[in-house]
Amino acid sequence: MKTRFWTFFAAAAALSAQQVVAPTPETVGAARGENLGNYNFTNSFEAGYRFSLVGGDLGEYRSDVNYGNGVRLLGSSLSIDSKDGHGHYFDQILLNTMGLGNDPYESVTLRIQKNQVYRYDMTWRLSDYYNPGLTVAGGLHQMDSVRRLQDHEITLFPQSGFRVRAGYSRNVQDGPALATSQELDSNGTGLPVFADLRRQWNEYRLGADVDVAGFKLTVLRRWDFFKEDTPYSAYGVATAASVGVSNDLTTLQQFTKAAPVHGRNPGWLGNLLANHKRWAVNARFSYLNGHNDFALNESASGLNRFGGAANRQILVQGNADRPMVAGDFNFSVQPTSRLTVVNNTSVNNLRIDGPSSYTEIDNGSSSGETIYFRYLGIRTVTNSTDANYRVKDWIGFYAGYRYTDRLVRTIEGFSLPAFANSTENDVYENTNHLHSGTVGVRLRPVKNLTANLEGEVGRADNPLTPVSDRNYHTLNGRVSYRTRKVQLSTSYKQVYNVNAPVVLSDYSSHSRNYSAAASWAPKDWFALDASYMKLHLDTVSGVAYFSGAIRATLHDGTSLYLSNVHAANFGTRLAVARRADLYLGYTITKDTGDGRATATAGVTDPAGALFAGVQTFPLSYQSPLARVSVRITPKIRWNAGWQFYNYHEEFGVLGYYQNFHANTGYTSISWAF
Repeated sequence: MKTRFWTFFAAAAALSAQQVVAPTPETVGAARGENLGNYNFTNSFEAGYRFSLVGGDLGEYRSDVNYGNGVRLLGSSLSIDSKDGHGHYFDQILLNTMGLGNDPYESVTLRIQKNQVYRYDMTWRLSDYYNPGLTVAGGLHQMDSVRRLQDHEITLFPQSGFRVRAGYSRNVQDGPALATSQELDSNGTGLPVFADLRRQWNEYRLGADVDVAGFKLTVLRRWDFFKEDTPYSAYGVATAASVGVSNDLTTLQQFTKAAPVHGRNPGWLGNLLANHKRWAVNARFSYLNGHNDFALNESASGLNRFGGAANRQILVQGNADRPMVAGDFNFSVQPTSRLTVVNNTSVNNLRIDGPSSYTEIDNGSSSGETIYFRYLGIRTVTNSTDANYRVKDWIGFYAGYRYTDRLVRTIEGFSLPAFANSTENDVYENTNHLHSGTVGVRLRPVKNLTANLEGEVGRADNPLTPVSDRNYHTLNGRVSYRTRKVQLSTSYKQVYNVNAPVVLSDYSSHSRNYSAAASWAPKDWFALDASYMKLHLDTVSGVAYFSGAIRATLHDGTSLYLSNVHAANFGTRLAVARRADLYLGYTITKDTGDGRATATAGVTDPAGALFAGVQTFPLSYQSPLARVSVRITPKIRWNAGWQFYNYHEEFGVLGYYQNFHANTGYTSISWAF
């Protein structure tokens, strides 16, 4: 249920966001720093101890929060600046860190520059990601990986009209994981297998920027390399009965799988920008010539679902070119000071071209088949025109029209190696045309008060998927009032999409978002912030599925999903006697679902009860926090904080509940010198 938690987390973050409990935002130290030779130094850091006390589902806590015990460098900041802007080797060094010392989320940023000569920027991040597995997988999907990201960029002549740039980026993920594999035939049960994640991405780039005659031109050449060499192996002797399928005798005794994927994506990027008094141009272009080599070799042995001995091999291999071209041309004119017209044309063309094959062999019966994939092409062209006219200083209107043309083409093949002349190639094409229009008005009836109202209507003749936009409309509105001490705002957004029935399914969705926020700062030492948001979503679609004793009977039904998320946030800051700063905050996010008392809503039919049990997921998440920072000397502060997390699910999918509660906190010293 991790997806639901992060939906809640995103809703809370979209409010006038609750502060994190650490590091402490209050600063220390004199702004002028200390002088040494021709440089001025300012440095501060916050070091302390984190603690956590967790109850309930530890795996879900680690997936959502993951703060543990130990000493941390919660944050630090170093600045070295030349006093006259003419240092010998550099004119400025900026170094900032956060969470170093085994926090699950760590980062470092560094900038070194010398005026008119060079600038070097570096970013490093670490994310310790733990996923206990979706409950619908019965805990059979798990991951405990670490992702390390770094980015380096050096710019020569940064303040001149001609700049040269070179860069390197790297993204590595590794760690143990638990996956499933469907064995030992196409109707078999998914059984657990072990995976040792090994994923790596590297990018090298070289480019230049030129400013001339009011135009800014950027050209960048880059080379991307990706590879995954994750090996899979048997997770002991696994049986279908051990994962809850009592009428299935499938037993996986031996299993190995290698699935290396190596790819490269060299490409070009370009951008042209010009701004003049009455017109502006922005043109962008990118080309990637991707190429992937991949192979999968899987071998499994054991008992099939009827208890007979089984031995299966699967081989997938291929190499494919993935050329992709994307371009945007944006042209805007302003014939008068009150009228602006913008036209944009975008083109995107992606092709996957190359032979690949899937071969499955049953060693017991010496039978098998091969399926070939040859080509996939997706071409999209979009053109839009928007006009903005300000009638008076307090009122303006705008309108726009957009047209999108999309073409998808695939070529597939099939053959039975044991039969001559059985090879067959099939070509499939699908097109979609979307027309949409937007109208809106901007108002400022009185000083400090602004309002914006907008609506959009769209129609597509042949949506490519049941969930694609077909007949839809949106409504948007926002009102805000701002003064030096008070800020008030509220907004509303509605999206309604109806997709006409297709062969097997139809689809419609309706979402409504409401929000309100208020901020009041009557004094320099006192401030209040509060916000509220409601997100409503309901979807309905047809669903087709196979079931029965031999899993070959096709059924149809209706899939529903309903969500009503309420999110509120409150925070207050209070400075006491110019020595202590106190912050109190509280956030709560709650999905009330559709108000039903039980997960199945009283449905007794087994299939109906299964569908009803995944229609809505009422749950709640709340987190109060408190933080105090006391100034001991002008350059030293003592800080302490506490934050409580409480996550509670009303209905557990298939009987799995992932509730947890946790008390976390820290104490630290901030020091500037």
